[in-house]
Amino acid sequence: MELYIAFGVFIISMLICLITDHTMIFALLIGLVAFLTVGNRRGFSLKSMAVMSRGAIKDSLIVIKVMLVIGMLTAVWRVSGTITIFVYYGIKVILPPVFLLIAFLLCCLLSYAIGTSFGVVGTVGIIFMALARSGGVNPVITAGVILSGIYFGDRCSPVSSSANMVAGVTGTQIYDNVKIMLKTGALPFVITTLAYVALSVTNPINHVDENMIRTFEEEFSLSVWAFVPAIVIIALPLLKVGVIKAMAASIVCGILVALIVQGVPVTEIAKICVLGYQAEGDGLGAILNGGGIVSMLEIVVILIISSTYSGIFSGTNMLESLQQKLSKACTRFGRFAVMIFMSIAMSSVFCNQTIGTLMCADMLKKPYIDGGGSNEELAIDMENSVILIACTIPWSIGCSVPLALLGADFKSLPFAVFMYAVPICYLFTKKRWFKN
Repeated sequence: MELYIAFGVFIISMLICLITDHTMIFALLIGLVAFLTVGNRRGFSLKSMAVMSRGAIKDSLIVIKVMLVIGMLTAVWRVSGTITIFVYYGIKVILPPVFLLIAFLLCCLLSYAIGTSFGVVGTVGIIFMALARSGGVNPVITAGVILSGIYFGDRCSPVSSSANMVAGVTGTQIYDNVKIMLKTGALPFVITTLAYVALSVTNPINHVDENMIRTFEEEFSLSVWAFVPAIVIIALPLLKVGVIKAMAASIVCGILVALIVQGVPVTEIAKICVLGYQAEGDGLGAILNGGGIVSMLEIVVILIISSTYSGIFSGTNMLESLQQKLSKACTRFGRFAVMIFMSIAMSSVFCNQTIGTLMCADMLKKPYIDGGGSNEELAIDMENSVILIACTIPWSIGCSVPLALLGADFKSLPFAVFMYAVPICYLFTKKRWFKN
């Protein structure tokens, strides 16, 4: 009974933080106290639970390191003009009948390259929404298209914080996961592309805002060298280079481009790497501001606290009774069907992709292994469910924040085709195509 009370305290704290617009760190700390109390009542000392938590935090350090490097990478890509040049030439090649398709594909490319959904929606997404509104394209549809694109890379990029988090909590290899995710995402990608071809033809853009292009030309040197950091981050993983080394190489290339091509002083680049990029003009700032190590600190703290949950749950067997029920459900309905149900439940309650992912991992890892599954299967099932489902819940951060940045609302969700196509297609093809 005390476990359910602890969950109730946690959920209420989370809802209060969401309603009052406070960081979820407060709710996580309150929940931590609640679960520590439950563990103590069951005979575990605070010292022993601290040891359990320390081991879980240690396991998450590699993910934390990746997230901090990602923060630096996104800042460097901004100051070097890498993001700008992708958008600039993307706008140049836009054809009226394929505007929505290009928006989707460019968001896919950038989100895969830099692995951040919020980073892409806050840059390319805002630009495409501005183009849609000025060009007579339905902004409701455009926002849904952008959501599909940004979460394509958030799900399967080797530099994605969520993909690295899943690899970390399941003890699997990120590149092995990426290969399988690309395979399981192929059919949904084709379906989504065809859907957006049809929507593009029926919703063509009337014209492109030339002022936006001129702003880019005035503020940046649009040299082809700005493509180099992106080429490096895409090419090196194909050569089996580690994810952190690949990102470090891209950062070095980006710094050189910013220094030599863009003419930014070394001290300013160092400041941007830590604090993020800040454009001088408000118009450009609304498009490019952000990134930096500081932008990842809250996520890192959330991950550290959430990791302590994992250690306590595992060390005290606190979730054993619930896991037994889930094991029976997995046998009856199938592991992935249960994963979808838990993804919807956890995402709806905790309103957060990170916490939803960690809770699904904690609750379903034992049922998966006991039922003959593997850590690799657990990782792929999570990538094909909770990572995307958490971002289709209207009140979830993964949904509400991007839509707020785009100036849209939940009416755009039906047009985020990729986010529904992945779990649906995988549900019906897993046993036939991906049973091994």
